[in-house]
Amino acid sequence: MSAIKKLVKPSHLINMDDIIREGNPTLRAVAQDVTFPLSDEEIILGEKMLQFLKNSQDPVTAEKMGLRGGVGLAAPQLDISKRIIAVLVPNPEDKDGNPPEEAYSLQEVMYNPRVVAHSVQDAALADGERLLCGCRRRQHAHLSGRHQVPAGQWRSVLPRQGFQRWRRGHL
Repeated sequence: MSAIKKLVKPSHLINMDDIIREGNPTLRAVAQDVTFPLSDEEIILGEKMLQFLKNSQDPVTAEKMGLRGGVGLAAPQLDISKRIIAVLVPNPEDKDGNPPEEAYSLQEVMYNPRVVAHSVQDAALADGERLLCGCRRRQHAHLSGRHQVPAGQWRSVLPRQGFQRWRRGHL
């Protein structure tokens, strides 16, 4: 059974066993663009990827399912070589510990994402910080990009502010 067929089953929740590890050739391959209109499988996969991120950010659910917290998940991390990513950047509590008015500064499934610009400055990873694949990578301090939404239109995204809050440890 293909990875996408397994992941889009109604009874399946994406978990850490579905995340491939460094060394898998899918992580180094150039992912294929998705074509529009999207297939039902691609739409369901995006929704399940976003649900995985929500589960990973909920301490109770994350512990119960053995998940590591994250703000982004790409289809190639699930051994699916398609340009689909899910991003979920939470807003931090205020100085008094009150929850934010909006839970997330960025909550999106992105199809055919493209980096339009990035900073020359790299963002330093904190000691012990790793991506879901278990590897350490250099990351740019600021990114801007564009992607397609399920209807096929292009949208620009500038996740700088929410991403920077997460990088400072507010997740």
